[in-house]
Amino acid sequence: MSDIRIEPTGATLGAVVTGVELASMTDAEWTAIEAAFHEHAVLVLPAQRLSDAEQVAFGRRFGELSIETMAFTNCTEDGSLLPPEDPLMRHLAGNEGWHTDSSFQTRSAKASMLSARRVPSDGGETEWADMRAAYEALDDETRDRVAGLCAHHSLYYSQGRAGYLPSKQNDKGGYDQYGYHDLDTPLRPLVKVHPDTGRPNLLIGRHAHDIIGMDPEESVAFLDQLNEWACQGDRVYHHQWEIGDTVIWDNRRLMHRGTPFDMTEPRRMWHTRIAGEPESEAADNHRPA
Repeated sequence: MSDIRIEPTGATLGAVVTGVELASMTDAEWTAIEAAFHEHAVLVLPAQRLSDAEQVAFGRRFGELSIETMAFTNCTEDGSLLPPEDPLMRHLAGNEGWHTDSSFQTRSAKASMLSARRVPSDGGETEWADMRAAYEALDDETRDRVAGLCAHHSLYYSQGRAGYLPSKQNDKGGYDQYGYHDLDTPLRPLVKVHPDTGRPNLLIGRHAHDIIGMDPEESVAFLDQLNEWACQGDRVYHHQWEIGDTVIWDNRRLMHRGTPFDMTEPRRMWHTRIAGEPESEAADNHRPA
């Protein structure tokens, strides 16, 4: 009989899962983890110490991968620090704003995973915010206001606003990096119905901008106010990383952000991203035929 234990965090989201080894889990344990993922939206699995191949295999249980493995880090493999102008360093700094992974792509993510390989002595935590609970807590006036509204999503916009666009442009004045593309800016609703639970969630975050039907100043003010209000109190789970931790979260229900740390200390997180199903995660202006 499985010894798996699922302990809620006490926030409106999140649970800590122990008593299971992801690299060798049984079908019954996977069933329990999948159910907990739908219920709690973010699962913390301590002391897993997954290899790259094991992390990829676990990610594939959730669906097709858009990113198999990618380092989110301020250091090289030997521990030496990256220079401040390195594109990854600027991307990490931008990720300290609340966001939803890949909302700036034509197809947003279903889920994302991080595992901790190196952690600083202080700081560098990750926070998640519950957008289902935020939607449910809206007053009637605001709920009526967001219904039917859509906003564009852009990494170019969010990094530019934060002051962290890449330092080097290509010959055409653009950037030859992930996320900076010339496709039509994805258009997404401010209220999204979760494809598995059928419950509504707010879909906002730092990549969202230029709500259709609002002038730019009104859109900025409204989205800033909504983001600040949504990510408060027991709707936020704050995780202090330990080496070996693995965390998987439902990108369709949550926002997340990194927190600052001493950049003279190495931090190395290993990332896997699960692609969203085209039927539910394609942008409104990029729906499959």
